[in-house]
Amino acid sequence: MGAAGAPAPAAPPSHLPPVPKAHGPLALRVTYPPTDAIVDVQDSSFLFGSAGTGDAWVTVNGVPAQVWPNGGWVAWIPFPADSIMRFEIAARTPTDSARLEYLVRRRPRFAPPSAGVWIDSTSLAPRGRVWIARDEYLRLSARAAEGATVRLRLPGGAVVPLVAEVRPDEVPAAIRDFDRDTANLLVPIRPDRYAGVLRGRAVGADLGPVLPPAAQPLPPAVAAAPPGCNAPGAPCQAGGASSTAAPPDTAAPMLEAMLGSDTARVRWPLQVTLTDTVPTVALLADDPRRPGDADSLTVGRAAPAATYHWFFPSGTRALVGARINDDVRLALSPEDEAWVAAGDARALPPGTPAPRAVVGSVTITPRDDRVVLRIPVGDRLPFRIDETDRAIALTFYGGAGNLNWIRYGPVAADTLVRRVSWTQRAAGAVGLDVELARPVWGYRARWSRTDLLLEIRRPPAVDKGHPLRGRLVVVDPGHPPAGATGPTGLREADANLAVAVRLGELLRDAGARVVMTRESDVPVDLWPRVRLADSLGADLLISIHNNALPDGVNPFTNNGTSVFYNHPRSLPLARAIQRALVRRLGVRDLGVGRADLALARPTWMPAVLCEGLFMILPDQEHALRTPEGRELYARGVLEGIQEFLKQTSGR
Repeated sequence: MGAAGAPAPAAPPSHLPPVPKAHGPLALRVTYPPTDAIVDVQDSSFLFGSAGTGDAWVTVNGVPAQVWPNGGWVAWIPFPADSIMRFEIAARTPTDSARLEYLVRRRPRFAPPSAGVWIDSTSLAPRGRVWIARDEYLRLSARAAEGATVRLRLPGGAVVPLVAEVRPDEVPAAIRDFDRDTANLLVPIRPDRYAGVLRGRAVGADLGPVLPPAAQPLPPAVAAAPPGCNAPGAPCQAGGASSTAAPPDTAAPMLEAMLGSDTARVRWPLQVTLTDTVPTVALLADDPRRPGDADSLTVGRAAPAATYHWFFPSGTRALVGARINDDVRLALSPEDEAWVAAGDARALPPGTPAPRAVVGSVTITPRDDRVVLRIPVGDRLPFRIDETDRAIALTFYGGAGNLNWIRYGPVAADTLVRRVSWTQRAAGAVGLDVELARPVWGYRARWSRTDLLLEIRRPPAVDKGHPLRGRLVVVDPGHPPAGATGPTGLREADANLAVAVRLGELLRDAGARVVMTRESDVPVDLWPRVRLADSLGADLLISIHNNALPDGVNPFTNNGTSVFYNHPRSLPLARAIQRALVRRLGVRDLGVGRADLALARPTWMPAVLCEGLFMILPDQEHALRTPEGRELYARGVLEGIQEFLKQTSGR
C-alpha cells in the first residue's frame, strides 16, 4: 500500500500456508500502538489489530484497512498532527458493526509559528554538562526563525554569535534504515539552522573533575527537561500576547534571536567546565549498575550514541579528552578518539601519565583448536581488531614497536598462521598484521597482566558429504524480554521458540550437536546468551527472530526476509541462509545486512540473526502459528547452514 487506501504492490508468490477464514463474532481491537505508547512519526504510520472475523470491513479515520481472512487488519494512514492523536476505528459485517475511539500520544515535535521570531528550545545542542580543554572549540547549534540575528549571551555579558547554516532537514533514522522508497529521502532544505563555537570559557558553576576516582559513585544524572521556555517542543516566541521569553537568569547562558523589532530569548541549559592541564587517565571497566551480567568489555563509539566500533577489555587505560553528560571522549592517539559511557570509566590518581608502552616481541603457540599469539605490551593500551577474509589486523594506540622477534614455533606444528608482520603507524600506533592460510573462523583477545593474548580459532574440519556431523550449533530463540506482537496476539518470543525448537530437531537429525539458549518462555538477557555460545566453543551461533517495523515505515512495501551479521566472517553464512529462506518462504528478499546486534557480535564463531517473517502482517503471523510455516522457516535456516559449511570445506 504505497499511499493511504491504495492497493498493495505485487509481491512474490508466497509459499506460506493459506490463512483460514474466521467466522466468529465481530470483536474489534487494536494491538499496535498500545495506548501507553508514545509514537514518533512525521506524517503517516500504521495501526494493526484484529476484528475477530474475516467478514469485517475496517476503516481508520475513514481510510479502509486491509483485512485478512482470519480477521487481522493493518492500516497505513496519515496520522493526526495533534500531541494526543484520536483515531476513529470502525468495523462492520453484513450483520453487525462496532466503533472504537482510540487515543495515542505523539512524541512532541516543534512546529514553527507562522509569523514572528522564535527559537526551538528542543534543538539546542549540546545541552547539560560539558568538560572540555581550554584550547578546544565547542560547537553550538540551534534552530530559530529564518533571517534572524542569533547570539548566545554568556553570564558576565560576553556574546557568542551563531551564523546561519542552511542544510537539508534530517531524515529520520527509521526511514534511513528500513524504508525502500528513496522518495522519502527527499527532505526539505532548512534555512532556520544556526551554528557557532565556544572556546576557552567556563559557563556556570564548576562541575568538578571530569571523572570520579575509582570506588566513588558517579555524580547525579543531568535533568532531561530544559529549564526554560515552557515544556519541550513549545516555541519561545516574541511579539504580542504570544511572547514566552524566558526570564533573566544570571547563572545560565541566554540564547537570543532578533528579527526586526522582536526578540525571542531562551535559557540554554548548559554548564561548561574547562579541564585541568594535568591529563586525566581513565581506567575502563564494566558499569556495575547495568542489568544483566557484565561482559568485561567497554564499548567505544566514533561519536556519542553512534554504532559500536571498539571493544576495550576491562583494565584498559586511556587518556580522557572531554566529556558531554554521560559520554566520555578518549584520546586514543592524536588522530583517533573514541566515546565511551562515563559509567565504564574511573579516573586514575592525578599525575598518572598518559598511557604509552612498547610493544615487544611476539610468541606464537599452536594448539589443537587455536593459535595463541602472546604480545607483550607493558601497559594495557587501548587497541582495536579488524578482520578480512584471511587476515586479522591489530592496532595498539599509544604504542611504540620493538618487535625484535616474531617466533612461529616448529615449522610442522602449525599451518594456520602464514605470516605476522608489524609496522609503526603514524600518530603513535603500532600495527600487527596476521595473515592466515584459511578463512577467519573466530578470535578473541584478553589481557594476561600486561601481555595481550590473541587467540585465533582453527576452522573446523567439515565433512562435505555430511557437513553438520559433529558440529556444535547454539540456537538462540530471540526474546523475551521485549519482542513484537502480531495483529491477532501472537508473541514474537513464542514464535521464535517454536521455530528454534524445530530447527534444533532438524540439526540433530543432520548429525549436529545443539544447545538452546532457552527452552521455555523465560526472560534471558543478551550477554548470557552470547557467553553460553562462547564458553561452549560453539561452531556457529544462530539467533531466530521475526520482524516488525518502527513507526513511520510502510509495512506493505517494506516487509520480507532478511539475515544480519556483524563481522566479515559471518557474511557468507548470512548470504547462504538468506538464499535458502527466500527460496523456502517465498516472501520479499530484503537481503543481508550488517547490524550492530548483540547476538551477531561474538568473535569466537560465525554468528547471524535471522528475521524470517514479519510479525505485524496477519498472513505471516498466521504462518508462524502453524507447523507448516515453522517448518519452512526452520528448513530454510538448516539448508543455509549446510550450504555454508559445504563451501567452507573447500576453502
